[in-house]
Amino acid sequence: MQIKDMAHRLQITPRAIRYYEEKGLIKPSKADASGYRQFTEEDVWRLQTIITLREVGMAVEDIRELLIHMKDQEGTLLHYLELQRSFMYTRWVEMSKVIQTTEAMIERVKGRESIDPAELFTLAEANKRLKQTRDNWVDRWNFNEWADRYDEWVHGGNGHESYENVLDEVVAAVAVKPGECGLDAGTGTGNLAGRLVKKGAKMSGFDQSPQMLKQCRAKHAEVETKLGTFFAFPFLENRFDFVATSYALHHLTDDQKQLALAECRRVLKPGGRLVIADLMFEDQTHRQAHLEALEEAGHTRVIADIQDRCYADRSRLLQELVHLGFTNEVRQLGTFTHLILSTCS
Repeated sequence: MQIKDMAHRLQITPRAIRYYEEKGLIKPSKADASGYRQFTEEDVWRLQTIITLREVGMAVEDIRELLIHMKDQEGTLLHYLELQRSFMYTRWVEMSKVIQTTEAMIERVKGRESIDPAELFTLAEANKRLKQTRDNWVDRWNFNEWADRYDEWVHGGNGHESYENVLDEVVAAVAVKPGECGLDAGTGTGNLAGRLVKKGAKMSGFDQSPQMLKQCRAKHAEVETKLGTFFAFPFLENRFDFVATSYALHHLTDDQKQLALAECRRVLKPGGRLVIADLMFEDQTHRQAHLEALEEAGHTRVIADIQDRCYADRSRLLQELVHLGFTNEVRQLGTFTHLILSTCS
């Protein structure tokens, strides 16, 4: 199709299409000597993705980087649809927070003859900080690049301590009832989700890495997989009987972990369970004492690993879980690995 057909189909101007072409986001082919641009269905979905990302506020330069980063997955209808869905959920979650902030402002204004503008500013700033916390996450570990080696790494004894045993402990803590719907948050290659399927659960999983999801689909076709992030689970409210996550939260800062826990609560049914197995310290005092002991023993590599990852402060996690309405049980599975079983009201 030509540019005018493309513009009509997507309800945008030819000028906008030319702009995205000039910025290198789309590269339509030329037709013989006429020089008219010829657009394929792939171009349609690529441009629709660009438009969607622009609508949720992403800069052109960031879109270009994102598409380059995800080059291996480009050119498929599934890729473009999943990318759009992920960002629409992100936008939806952000707008939900904006609405909540606005409602809080209205409640404060109601019944008062006057109100301190600083109160409203504080609410608005809190919402702004939430968005910045989401936007500041960066995949420093390049999960796409080592997705095909991940299973070999964790099963070969080079990964997390007692990896297989920890996953078994998570499955036992979940205590699946036949037919329950579960979510594996940060599913990676689906090792945990696959175990839970064998226990009779109908499993879904999300991950921010398309290549990790590709591995998961190849191993566990029965698991529903979606592209998404811990800050905007790509699912509607109250869908799951349980959420489980293993060795994923340590890639988030403490503030980002709080956002992730809120998303766990959002997608759980009343009375649902959340099981977390991850790298943690009991509290900051325990963390400092452990790091000092490691330094005295000369274990610089272990210290570097701890500093590279965001080992959780378990006490802070538990405090946030209580705030979200969970009751909690905890136990330690290894030197750094802790398990939290939470039930929401």
